[in-house]
Amino acid sequence: MWNDILEKTDHLPNIIWDLMLVGISVIAGWLIKFLLAQFLRRTAAKDGDFSLIHSSLLHLGKAFNYFLPLLILNMLMPLMRIPAKDEPLLSRVVEIALTLSFAALVIGAIKVSEDYVYHTYDLKKTNNLKERKIRTQLQFIRKLAISVVLILTACAILLSFDSLRKLGAGLLTGVGVSGIIIGFAAQKSLGNLLAGFQIAFTQPIRIDDVLVVEGEWGRVEEITLTYVVLNIWDQRRLILPINYFIEKPFQNWTRTSSEILGTAFFYLDYSAPVDKIRAEFNRLLMASPLWDRRASALQVTNTTERTIEVRTLMSAATSGNAFDLRCYMREELVKYIRENYPECLPKTRAIVEESALVKMHSSPISS
Repeated sequence: MWNDILEKTDHLPNIIWDLMLVGISVIAGWLIKFLLAQFLRRTAAKDGDFSLIHSSLLHLGKAFNYFLPLLILNMLMPLMRIPAKDEPLLSRVVEIALTLSFAALVIGAIKVSEDYVYHTYDLKKTNNLKERKIRTQLQFIRKLAISVVLILTACAILLSFDSLRKLGAGLLTGVGVSGIIIGFAAQKSLGNLLAGFQIAFTQPIRIDDVLVVEGEWGRVEEITLTYVVLNIWDQRRLILPINYFIEKPFQNWTRTSSEILGTAFFYLDYSAPVDKIRAEFNRLLMASPLWDRRASALQVTNTTERTIEVRTLMSAATSGNAFDLRCYMREELVKYIRENYPECLPKTRAIVEESALVKMHSSPISS
């Protein structure tokens, strides 16, 4: 049957025959991809939950649009009627394109794996310490894996040329000296890269950690091979070299858990009824969903010549909840004291002696 087709098309011009093979490759590749995608979509529709198939179609679909036609074209190359002098060039072009499309498939597969892990370890949990550990390592490994794939792809393409292969063999003798020179020139970059490895696996910081760095409060938004992006509370971005977190001190509020203690201070007159204020404080805590019921206290922690310092201590599941709870407690306790014990708010006392009053009334100005 195949011989009959070749005999019937033998009279066609070479260029038309070659274009037909290219068209067959493209149509066949796209048809296979379309049928496979339809089958997978039906399977995904039955699953209902997170679809690994949907993620695969999203990240691998475009790569398959090129890989399948190129793969079929590479298989049909022996049937093409191209001049002998042009055959090596065309074969080389197809091989390079096939290598690039395969690299795109591998990168897509890495992203599919990342989606699956992101779904399995969801950061939306209240206590997401394990999830943040996994995501920090995954983000670093994903970027490193993609970098390795790109480097290997470039090497495979360059080494496919005989002239470059011979040139590379001649340059091997100078690799030692050039490596030392490059090492000195790029020691900071290499230091950042090694710091990235250290952070990914020892994890002094993780994705979504709450940090106080350079006097700024924010969450770790991104960790790259060379720098860290901190999302500041007012939506600014603080970008720091990754070795900063190896060499300098910083605060990590979610190092072992997201739970945290918060305080609010009040400065009141000595006549303030601390017991009644404490009872109101406990009532407000019990009524607030922000309190996680781990810790609470209201104590007089200091006294000055004019006021007493009252510290309220309260716990919350996250630093964001702790901030909101502290603001809530300040507003409500100030309101309670102002409405019920306004005389307990800070005041300045003055004692006017009787002799001073006599002098004031007998002065010429008063008369």
